Amino acid sequence: MPNASPADVRAAIARRNPAPVYLILGEDEAEMLRLTADITALVEDELRAFNVERIYAGEKGNTASAIVEAARVLPMMSDRRVVVVMRAEKLLKPKRRGRAAEVESPEDEAEEPPSDLDVLGEYVQSPVPSTTLVIVASDIDRSRRAGKAIVKHAVVVECWGLKTEKNPRFLDLRQAARIAEQLVRKAVAESGQQIDPAAARLVAERAGADIVRLRGDVGRLLLYATGKPKITVADVQEVVGAETAQDDWAVTNAIQNRNTGEALRHLGLAMEAGAVPYMVLGQLAWFVRDKLSAIDSRRVPSAVEALFRTDLDLKTSGGDPRVLLERLVVELCGRRESRV
Repeated sequence: MPNASPADVRAAIARRNPAPVYLILGEDEAEMLRLTADITALVEDELRAFNVERIYAGEKGNTASAIVEAARVLPMMSDRRVVVVMRAEKLLKPKRRGRAAEVESPEDEAEEPPSDLDVLGEYVQSPVPSTTLVIVASDIDRSRRAGKAIVKHAVVVECWGLKTEKNPRFLDLRQAARIAEQLVRKAVAESGQQIDPAAARLVAERAGADIVRLRGDVGRLLLYATGKPKITVADVQEVVGAETAQDDWAVTNAIQNRNTGEALRHLGLAMEAGAVPYMVLGQLAWFVRDKLSAIDSRRVPSAVEALFRTDLDLKTSGGDPRVLLERLVVELCGRRESRV
């Protein structure tokens, strides 16, 4: 089937005419997650517990057969069931070794042994009309039988962010930079804030072609500039850093000094370097327990409450881990009391 843009999918959702199978590919995780959420919104809120199922590929028991079995279940008290397969690359583009890694050409398909994936390949050719199957992956192996069947019969939605080599809309880096600047302005406007053109341009320049960093930088900037009439270049320079080296204690040091901009900037650098959210939370808990009480005991009760809330949200998937930690950092920094 031909490729579709996220806007095309949302238009089909608005008409309540979704495709039976979507393949969402790319590295722009924020856009992919938003699009997935929009598709699951086809099911009424009160009926999602019965008619929306999320399957994480690679986890025990989550095989291709299990996915097909879930997709064949009829909806309960609704006209639509949605099955979302996250991290599908673990099934559709697993790491291969030896001779198997060399199977890339169409001629090699004859040598491909039967596998559980064939069940999924057969399903997408004749899907259940009342189910929308959403396959979310960073990429898939298009040389395999299952991969070929999915690409051929599913509606493929590619979300590569700002990478010019993957995104046919971008002819060169300058055009990608202009698109990035537009994304910054749009995100700021949607939040109800304003930003100087030069500030939006600087955010785009520092993120380069990394859409994940761009979205993270904008999110931190919006948190930092809450209540300000307009985001300036100075705000961007305060929050959006260009350096790549990390200081393990930079976040807690900035919180200790109640420097929200520095804390958010260093948290962003740590997350981009692959920091584990629970390890960051543990470090912040140590700071509150062992340091904050000696610095300013009045800040401890609200800090402990914020820590427990963030811990619960992380455990119950109550939001994006990075966003949850950014909000926690803002709360721990608090506001400096005015001096008379």
